[in-house]
Amino acid sequence: MKKKVIQTLILLVTVLPLVQAQDMEGIVNYERKTYWTKLIAKLPFLSQEEKDRAKMMWGNDDEEKTKLKLVFTPAQSVYTYEGEQGETDDGRWSWRQDDYLVQRDFDKETITEWHEMGGKTYVIQDSLKIPKWKILNQLKDVAGHVCMKAEMEDPANQQKIVAWFADDLPVSAGPERLFGLPGVILELDYNDGVTVVTATKIDLKKVEPKQLALPKMKGKKINLAERDRIIKEHIKDSIKAQRNPYWGIKPWN
Repeated sequence: MKKKVIQTLILLVTVLPLVQAQDMEGIVNYERKTYWTKLIAKLPFLSQEEKDRAKMMWGNDDEEKTKLKLVFTPAQSVYTYEGEQGETDDGRWSWRQDDYLVQRDFDKETITEWHEMGGKTYVIQDSLKIPKWKILNQLKDVAGHVCMKAEMEDPANQQKIVAWFADDLPVSAGPERLFGLPGVILELDYNDGVTVVTATKIDLKKVEPKQLALPKMKGKKINLAERDRIIKEHIKDSIKAQRNPYWGIKPWN
């Protein structure tokens, strides 16, 4: 009898997370912050004069904020802006958002991205490639969820990326181009705090098909390898010209 009880408990522990993952879907809202003086200070090819000028110009007001959302189910996810226009916190100023969307189909193992880079728009289609994460034993709270830490290095930008994922949200989704952990990624830290993407609200609810539908996307069609090549060439040319490469290509691309 005791043996049967133990076997039942083991079965529940094994199966329950899978059942939860099958039913779990919703929307996560994020705020992305980029600190430009911190980014510029890390660029070794810029002169100290340029770095000091940037610090003097921005001071402590160098924070660029963007609001985005992740719509997810166990089968798919779409990550894009919260709205069609960006605006300041007080609502006085607004601007057109760059073309930007990342859609993953976990069942078909495909990814579709819509990126505006260097003044050009690209439609990127390829197979899903799971990032090479290293899961660590550190924990912290993000938006009311206990999250575990994971790290990787971006091969295109050669930046360290830290992710915090919630294993009580057992879906392998996340913001930006990142996924592949045993829980939804609720925070990302690029390059030691240069850009930080943090979940501000999590709404677990039934997702409508139209919320996962792709918009009409215009742009040059490329794959992920071509995308990485474009970024590397842009960074190489910028270093040669001694200018900040991230004016044309965002540091989180």
